[in-house]
Amino acid sequence: MRSLAIRSLSISCFRNLAKVDVELGPKFNVVSGDNGQGKTNLLEAVYVLATSRSFRTAKLPDLVRAGDDTASLRATVTEDDSSREQTIGLRRGLRAVRVDGKRPPTLADYALRTPVVVFHAGSMALSSGAGAERRKLLDRVALYIAPASLADLDLYAKALRARQRVLETRGESAADLDGWEELVVRHGMAIASARREAASRISPAVVSAFRRIGPPGLDVELTFVGGAPAEATAFRDELRRRRAQDRARKAATVGPHRDDLRVVLGGYPMRGIASQGQHRAVVLAMELAEIDVVTGVRGVRPVLLLDDVSSELDRERTAALLGALGDHEGQVVLTTTRPEIFEVTSPARGSSVGPKAPETARFEVRRGEIFGR
Repeated sequence: MRSLAIRSLSISCFRNLAKVDVELGPKFNVVSGDNGQGKTNLLEAVYVLATSRSFRTAKLPDLVRAGDDTASLRATVTEDDSSREQTIGLRRGLRAVRVDGKRPPTLADYALRTPVVVFHAGSMALSSGAGAERRKLLDRVALYIAPASLADLDLYAKALRARQRVLETRGESAADLDGWEELVVRHGMAIASARREAASRISPAVVSAFRRIGPPGLDVELTFVGGAPAEATAFRDELRRRRAQDRARKAATVGPHRDDLRVVLGGYPMRGIASQGQHRAVVLAMELAEIDVVTGVRGVRPVLLLDDVSSELDRERTAALLGALGDHEGQVVLTTTRPEIFEVTSPARGSSVGPKAPETARFEVRRGEIFGR
């Protein structure tokens, strides 16, 4: 397996980070500081640099520091014995991505270069929220299995919006509805196929990860639930049948935009019955499973970004998490307001994960500035 790490990192005018230059360690990085100082902004910058997207907002202008017109991100990324420079410039909602100074063919090609997995406050919706976050999880995994799925998502959304616009302005008998629905079916079937494959790979990996970090004797189960018929003709017929309904509701009521992953804990649906700690353990298991699946496809361990991950874990679950992190062979960047908890010895490994560990780098964030410790 090839090694992957983000090393030198330069950030300019990103959120509250005016000017940051930092050298990350190749393995375990602990970033501490009080709330509101910029810890999450640092993780977001790394994620944007690797994927060209934010895990917190779809609005690119929000990423540029107030009062500035542009933001820039640059990093040296090492993969085995080679290195590359990745850069992103943000200006007025536009982004310019480069690898070694060259524009990649597509954003999918760019995102595949440096895989990252992030756990943050919004990740809790993976187990406790509606299906949107779980669809994003499947799409992130599907990107590595079927890279064309990213384009299919965009084309599906455009066709679905065009169909809805026609329904609302010219009615269910408009001549061009058949053409738009054909595009909805074509790209929707491709999306659903990629998600089913992603679900088939990630579900057993979640079960395995949860057994490592979850409460003993409690199992989790994930099942893919399609939002449209699995066969093209049936999907096409269902779209036609629901035209009047979709016009009245101002939204399509069938399609992969309604796909979901059903999450069951101990034989019961998680929502409404699981504790906050159980939800957090399941979400961590889902993120660790994402790492395992992407590793198998891409051949490198993704960079793991963990934002204040220990805030709602009890002592036992924290120890289990440390054991899982000790087993992680890739780079980890972790933020916390309690750096002392990462000075313990992991019982699962019997080795230090704290400051005496030779591959641990420590940083502190204060008012948008980052200091080595």
